[in-house]
This record gives sequence, C-alpha cells and structure tokens, in this order.
Amino acid sequence: MTRFSERLLEAQRARKSVLCVGLDPDVQQMPKHLQASQSPAKSIKHFNEGIIQATAPFACAFKLNFAFYEALGAGGHEVLRHTLDCIPEGLITIADAKRGDIGNSARQYAHAILGELGFDACTVAPYMGHDAVLPFLQYEGRAAFVLTRTSNASAKDFQEVPYQSEPLFHLVARHVNRWNEASAGTAGLVVGATSPSALRSLRELCPTLPFLIPGIGAQGGAPGDIAPAAMGPVIVSSSRAILYASNGTDFADRAAQAARHTRNLLTSYVSATC
Repeated sequence: MTRFSERLLEAQRARKSVLCVGLDPDVQQMPKHLQASQSPAKSIKHFNEGIIQATAPFACAFKLNFAFYEALGAGGHEVLRHTLDCIPEGLITIADAKRGDIGNSARQYAHAILGELGFDACTVAPYMGHDAVLPFLQYEGRAAFVLTRTSNASAKDFQEVPYQSEPLFHLVARHVNRWNEASAGTAGLVVGATSPSALRSLRELCPTLPFLIPGIGAQGGAPGDIAPAAMGPVIVSSSRAILYASNGTDFADRAAQAARHTRNLLTSYVSATC
C-alpha cells in the first residue's frame, strides 16, 4: 500500500488544501428543519451528507469524532459507516477516537478502526506508553496521530510539566519520532493551533512528521497560527466554524463558503505543499 504521507500529499494537491473538516454532529446545534420529525440518527445522516457534499471540494480530509456517533446508541455505528461511505474516494479519513489502551485491547481498537472500518488514521493517547500506540502503527499505509500538545486550556496540567529542562510534550514527540522510524505505518502528532510556540518547537524536533492541528475557529486559533509548523506536512482541522456556519436551510451552502474561506487562508501559509 502507498505510504500515508504520499496519499496525504496527493489529496492535498488535488484539492489545493490542507483543510480537514471535523464531522462532530451535535443535534442540538443542527438546523431545526433537520431535527423535525426525524430521529437523531437520521438527522445526523442528512446533515453529514450535506456537509460532506458541500465541503469536499475544499478539504483534503474529514475527521469523525467518535463521541458524537457513540452517543447515538445502537444506531451510532451505522451512522458512522454511512458517513464514511459519503466521503469521496481519495480524501483522507481520520478517526478522532483518542484510544489509549494496551495489549489485546489496543490491538482490537486498532483492528476495528484501521482494519474493519478502514479509516486512514486514528488519534491515540500515549499515556500508557509505546504499548498503547504500537498496534496502530502496524498497518501499512495508515497513520496514528499521537496526542502531544493539545488545544484545550488545561493541556498544560500535564503536557507542560518540566522534564529535564523541557516540557513533557517534547519527550512524547521524541518517542513518536523513534516509533515512526521503526514502524510499517506512519506516526504523527496532534498539536493544537492554540499554541504556536509548541508548533514551532515541535516542528524543530520532528521536521518530517505529519501534524494534525485542531483548534482553529471556535477554539480560538487562527489560520496564521499554524505557520510555525508549515515547513512540514500538516492537516488543519476545523469543525464548528464550518458545520454551524448557518442553522437554516442554507447550512450546506454556508458551510461550503466557510470551508472555501478557511482553505484559502490556510493555503497562503502552506503554499509549498499545495
């Protein structure tokens, strides 16, 4: 199978984009006409279909946050599969599942997401060490994005604790670099746009690893904040600012406008890639 980094570059060049649209469908924020006389599962199906069709011309990837599908109960898995089927071939699919177990549990999580469901990548928590990440790196052509310096306000509680004169997230990045060199799959980092200084220091430590960068838009990050990481491969995720650009019947058209605008802003910082 073609390496993940090569397929990512192909998708980005085809769309002239590093934008990833996050599919985090919250029924309470969706247009009222989609909620009327429909179950939450059907509402989300129709919503995701419209968003994907409208934004796919401007995105290199889609990221599905598992929490919003698992919260649907028994029907959530089917909605997730349906959403995957709607994503055009050639675009990167990312499971934002934040798995982080070990042993048989980790292997089953990896098989479910990268094998059975066929996602191109998955987010993984490294707190339990190499054992928690390794199973996701056994899939040739797939990627594991390791939580490193996240975009939430309390990330500093653990991630910035000093370790041998550096923040702990630097130690995580050094380990991920080594894991990537020894793996069939590709290892990458999750680094929030809300910390440009972390993006800069991590790009210096990991010049070739792909970065998944959430945090622009509703979380407060701006497209220009990703510039320190743009010397290497990046996927920049935006969810709410695109999904809920309108709560009316024009939701898909407005999402397309938001995606195009964000894509264009991002491209000005990563023109070498696109």
